[in-house]
Amino acid sequence: MVGDNVEMDIYPIKKALSIAQEMGLDLVEISPNAKPPVAKVMDYKKFLYEQKKREKAMKAKASKVVVKEIRFGPNTDDHDYEFKKRNAEKFLKDGAKLKAFVFFKGRSIVFKDKGEILLLRLAQDLEEYGKVEQMPKLEGKRMTMFMAPKKTK
Repeated sequence: MVGDNVEMDIYPIKKALSIAQEMGLDLVEISPNAKPPVAKVMDYKKFLYEQKKREKAMKAKASKVVVKEIRFGPNTDDHDYEFKKRNAEKFLKDGAKLKAFVFFKGRSIVFKDKGEILLLRLAQDLEEYGKVEQMPKLEGKRMTMFMAPKKTK
């Protein structure tokens, strides 16, 4: 048996329980497979409360991943491209992931190469702000590319 204000020693179960009750604490089995089993005298409710508090603090520190989307057409004009590029730059600076895609409507699917060139150009222009996680890939009627922000120090 171990614990605060308790002499580390081997006790029978009844004696260990009575010691814990005298102190107004609980007897908690720590490692049941040890020879002899190890138990600790502690306030179990307080232990659970502190454990929940630690988990909540860890959860608060965990960062949430935000994914921002930017949509292009296969024949996007230079002005529109620059406007969307500035937005993508801002998203990456703010620490959000970027999902850029070219949406093909109707017969525009014949311009697959234009869509890929557009996405690769965007990746090259945003190289200093983020890195490409997934290269442009055609899925149905849209070609998608993912970018993650570069780590800032």
